[in-house]
Amino acid sequence: MTDTTRTQLRQFIERRFAGVELTDEEDIFSLGFANSLFSMELVLFLEQLLQTQVPNDELSLDNFRTIDAMVKLAGRLTAADRRQPADRRQPAGLG
Repeated sequence: MTDTTRTQLRQFIERRFAGVELTDEEDIFSLGFANSLFSMELVLFLEQLLQTQVPNDELSLDNFRTIDAMVKLAGRLTAADRRQPADRRQPAGLG
């Protein structure tokens, strides 16, 4: 799951910023690639990818600065989903 998540996140980001190749540790915000709108796109992309919601307490910029940080967040979210009964999970929805 982690390698697939990492690859999909990287592809999503690099499609938005043609010609850019990021390392897993590069801060996309400090490099000027991301803004508040793109932050929301990242949240929605991750929610759709994982079929879960990012809880409010995880909506920290630090969780989205780097590919590594997003992969760690994905790991926490999927682990939390495994601990939660299936009928209590709330998949992400866009409308």
